[in-house]
Amino acid sequence: MAVLEGKSLNGTASRETITVFNPVTNEKLGTVPVMTSDDVAEAVKRARAAQPLWQALGVHERARLLHKWRHAIWQDQKNAMAIMRRETGKVDANAFVELAVVDAAVDYFAKVAPRVSRPQRRKTLFPYIQRAKVTYKPYGVVGFISPWNYPLLNALTDLFAAIVMGNTAILKPSEVTPYTAFYAVELMHKVGIPKDVVQIVTGDGRTGAALVDHVDYIMFTGSTANGKKVALRAAERLIPCTLELGGKDPVIILNDANVIAAATGTLKGALENAGQACVSVERVYVESGIYEEFVATIVDYAKQLVVGSGDGYDVHMGSLTNQRELLRAEEHVNEAIAKGAKVLHGGKRRPDLGPLFYEPTILVDVDHTMKVMTEETFGPIVPIMKVKDADEAIRLANDNEYGLSACIFTRDLRRGERLARLIDAGDVSINRPQLVFGTPSLPMGGDKQSGIGRRNGDEGLLRFVKTQSLVVDTLFGTIPSLTQADPVTITGFLVLRAIRRFIFI
Repeated sequence: MAVLEGKSLNGTASRETITVFNPVTNEKLGTVPVMTSDDVAEAVKRARAAQPLWQALGVHERARLLHKWRHAIWQDQKNAMAIMRRETGKVDANAFVELAVVDAAVDYFAKVAPRVSRPQRRKTLFPYIQRAKVTYKPYGVVGFISPWNYPLLNALTDLFAAIVMGNTAILKPSEVTPYTAFYAVELMHKVGIPKDVVQIVTGDGRTGAALVDHVDYIMFTGSTANGKKVALRAAERLIPCTLELGGKDPVIILNDANVIAAATGTLKGALENAGQACVSVERVYVESGIYEEFVATIVDYAKQLVVGSGDGYDVHMGSLTNQRELLRAEEHVNEAIAKGAKVLHGGKRRPDLGPLFYEPTILVDVDHTMKVMTEETFGPIVPIMKVKDADEAIRLANDNEYGLSACIFTRDLRRGERLARLIDAGDVSINRPQLVFGTPSLPMGGDKQSGIGRRNGDEGLLRFVKTQSLVVDTLFGTIPSLTQADPVTITGFLVLRAIRRFIFI
């Protein structure tokens, strides 16, 4: 939670600041300044000046520094996790998952960037006489606007992809969770990444807007509404952007599913970070033949969940981070109840644990007239709907403006893959929700209102570079002529055209 304050000294107005609080204890963690457009412009100026030397360092040396940071934070993981937990209210398990996903992503980027950034040879119109290749050049200064729910993962995985490809970076972390970013970037500087290569600017939406106005590429992670604003401004400036936006991610439970795996997997997918994840399970469709058994099983496991702020990996769920998410979760549950839904478990605040705790909640008798099945909740709510068959489940899964992630539980893996291709989502996992989230070799991103572009995989690296095509003509056998289609060229083209009917050259 963060509060904007106006500071003054001897009656003279000074820089605005934002106070950052621990969401569990409401303890004040500190303040950060609201940086102005001029502040952002100065940071970008420094980053732009540092970029050529950083690019000249070479991809292998940049990758080495990424590995060095990765090992340093892993050795300091207890401290890193504690910082994340203080700002977000996560439990140990959630903080460890975040750190582990970042570790895997940085390892992947550092290892594959030399291959991905290598110039590629391409076919020419006249082989041997001409040579062609595609080379890659960084955009320059890349700006990152990151959210509060995963202050390490969402702030850094894309940033590392950008800098290993030769860009410099300006990070605007969420005003709710800036200290995780401070810690991580300070560690980058300690391992040898120059200070002007990765910088932080703090503030609210005004600072983020200023960042879009000055950088050469913008990466935004957050709500769809704010993502559209970023996209509009990026379009006005004709700069590229990547948008990682909201989701309403479905899970489909087929009749042949392993019920225990489906129930526990659904709970883990729905309650990761108290449901505050763009790839969180937000709605569940269960075929009628297994519905009663599945509901009884998931309720039984929900009763075994440990909720609180204590240490240890046996605490399953922590606090929500913002009051906004708490109020929205309550609104969605109450509206569903008013329309006929039933609460089988949870459905209440837990002020005895902290101001922003809300019980893991299992809802049944839900339908698509309810917000809990159509709008992003971003809280620990599991709404379950009975469907007659897989066709109905697919239709309902696609009946939404979002298309980020999805999951299918089935023992028939081939059928699961066939059905996955029918779902309008950037990724679909079989028998384990959020699996793509932790697989850095796979591109991840949304369809429809869930975003533009992909992170991770080769695609996640290549988005941060622009192509330059090079063609070299040796002039071998060329006769000087003012005519494009001279007799030698025409004859050569016709011969090659005939050959290409049988051989790709």
